[in-house]
Amino acid sequence: MISEVLLVLAGHSSSLFPTDHTVHPSFEPLLHPGEKQCLESIALIASRYRKIKNASSKLSRSSSRYVCALASTLNQILKKEYEALVVETEDKVLNRDSTLVANGSFVPLSSIRATFAEWDAPFAALEALVDILCANDDWKPGPLIDLLTLRSSTGVHRVANIMSRLSLAVQRVWKAQLTSLLIHGSIPDTDPIVSKDYVFLDGCVPSCVSAQSRSSISYVGKAIGKVKAARWRTQFPRDLAADHARQLDVVHVEDQYAFDRVITEVRTNVSEWFWMNVLTIKDVETSVDSLANYFLIRNGEFNLSLIREIERLKISRLTSRTGPPVMIREQDLNLALLRASLGTTAQYDPSLAHLRFHLPSGPVRPLLPSLPGPRNLAGSIGDDAIVETIFNDVVLGTPLNLLYTVDWPLDMFLQPTDMQVYGILFAFLSSLRKTHTRVHTCWTALSNAQRARRRWTGLGEGGTAEDLAAREALLRCSWGLVREMNWFLDNLLSYVMTDVIDSEFKRLKKQLDLEGDSKVQNTEGTGGPTVDPPDTKAQGSAEIEPVVAAGAVNLDFTTLQNIHSTYLERLSTGCLLTNPVLTATLRPIFELCEQLVAQVERWGGDVLPALLSEGSAAGGASGAGKMVKERWSLVSEINETFHSLLDTFYEQLAQSTSQQAYTGRADASKSGFLNSTIHNVSMYAPGTRTKEGKRSDKIGEMRRHIERLLLRLDFNEEFSRPRGGKAGEDILRALKSDEI
Repeated sequence: MISEVLLVLAGHSSSLFPTDHTVHPSFEPLLHPGEKQCLESIALIASRYRKIKNASSKLSRSSSRYVCALASTLNQILKKEYEALVVETEDKVLNRDSTLVANGSFVPLSSIRATFAEWDAPFAALEALVDILCANDDWKPGPLIDLLTLRSSTGVHRVANIMSRLSLAVQRVWKAQLTSLLIHGSIPDTDPIVSKDYVFLDGCVPSCVSAQSRSSISYVGKAIGKVKAARWRTQFPRDLAADHARQLDVVHVEDQYAFDRVITEVRTNVSEWFWMNVLTIKDVETSVDSLANYFLIRNGEFNLSLIREIERLKISRLTSRTGPPVMIREQDLNLALLRASLGTTAQYDPSLAHLRFHLPSGPVRPLLPSLPGPRNLAGSIGDDAIVETIFNDVVLGTPLNLLYTVDWPLDMFLQPTDMQVYGILFAFLSSLRKTHTRVHTCWTALSNAQRARRRWTGLGEGGTAEDLAAREALLRCSWGLVREMNWFLDNLLSYVMTDVIDSEFKRLKKQLDLEGDSKVQNTEGTGGPTVDPPDTKAQGSAEIEPVVAAGAVNLDFTTLQNIHSTYLERLSTGCLLTNPVLTATLRPIFELCEQLVAQVERWGGDVLPALLSEGSAAGGASGAGKMVKERWSLVSEINETFHSLLDTFYEQLAQSTSQQAYTGRADASKSGFLNSTIHNVSMYAPGTRTKEGKRSDKIGEMRRHIERLLLRLDFNEEFSRPRGGKAGEDILRALKSDEI
């Protein structure tokens, strides 16, 4: 019987146990109850062993390299420990070892049971494990390592040891892929752990890897991979790569603190080398300056020239009867970019080659400025529903996007979401500048028409006795309306360009240590360029928060992207694009200004009809002044709507300083909202991480931007002074609120 028992323990079948670990009924009368219990306990161990062995053979044929590694390690454990114990026990029986064979001739079943008792708990745990593994055919490395790590956290030492060895086997395979990614930047075709964009795939990273290490791994893999793919003239040093490989080889993924330390060191070394050999501070400075010059229209002469070129293109397509077709295509707009640069500082700027226009709707026919009903322009201001407000169709009359080609290695710094925000800012700023220019042109036309008229009318406005007063009222109203439009756009443009863009651009330059007498220093032992804390005061602006609380921060791409994202967030907030109510008010104001200018152009550059025009010179009460009345009706309606919009804008602007604003979380591609990614990065990114008090200071500083615009618009207390109406009292109450 002992030989039969040993065969059963080795995994063979036996007539003693026909189905499971229960003794065959015909043998029960021959056995003592104690012997039966020992036999069934031994059979249970053998049954679990056979089940684990069969499951291991099945798992070894899995398509996942991680499951195969686990099955291989499990087979080695069974072979070197359990199966070796079976052979050792048989050897003792044959040699009549006194520790196992009583009186040299009798082998108690209890001794066999005691010998294999140490495998009770391990086989029970392994049986449960293989049941879970066989139930799922697609095991990702992350959940698999988490499962094994969790099951190794037990008080049973032997179970913990076996589960830990299985976990380390899977971790070694995962770490091999990680090493390939960090050292060579390569992504395998089978079982990759990151996407082509070097972002971890779902389920491909264990939970023991911290978020900081995940970010560092993606960053280093992308940096090394991009350098190799671009066949850069300088490759990452082999001796440093070999040192990184040695460090990764000796550290375990489950040892979080040691693993984080190694990954941080690898990232620091790669950052230092990258900043010194691939993407330099000068490259970043050039890209930041270019984006500010063209998307934030800091190059004013080029932007004005571009607006004129686009207007000239529309007119030429409308008036051309022969030659090129009347459609406006992207290549026409890109040619207008080059023409606009002639004679400006952008003429010899190599960054101009990265700019191009995109027409989302394809080639379009040029359109004259539309003349919608002025009351319909402000129809949605009082609605509760927030409607998306876009500005990219103001310049051309159809959606038009300015794009910037980001070449390698700048794509490590500039993300697609950043370029979307830049496009939104350009659409708003160019719309404001174009409207401002149009109103200036209207003012010039009215001035020239007035000078020409006064040559014949002297000090009056001319006309018959019936329409003299109407002509004077129409002219005064029109002049006042154009003056107020010009005043509002002047203040808004000055605020946006001076208080927001210039101040935030200087802030960014200080934070990147690119300005003036600041310098990039490579401090030995810190790993690459560092950012010194900037001065606590900005030139002409409020306090600047330091990049770090104390000391210097290692300037790598993640830190750089976080600083840049905060910069874009502040620009969007300062330009009022994060407040959908304000953008929904500004858009009809722009359209109303465009409508008035278009009407004046259609009237020949003057609001008053010529002295000999029909109606003004016709005799009789029925004909005199008919054209003047028609124009007066239209101008007065525009004037009423414009002032209503101004009151709404100022009221909403005043209320925004006492509300919980600047927390927009919508899509960056929409002008009325701010990208949630940018918001989250700026809130929690390294270099901008602050306490509640610091965050309150930041919000307060953004409110002070709005207060500067309020002071510009209400320098003479025109808006805040009570006017006898409820609206004036509400505005005054909001301005004097303690919450501001």
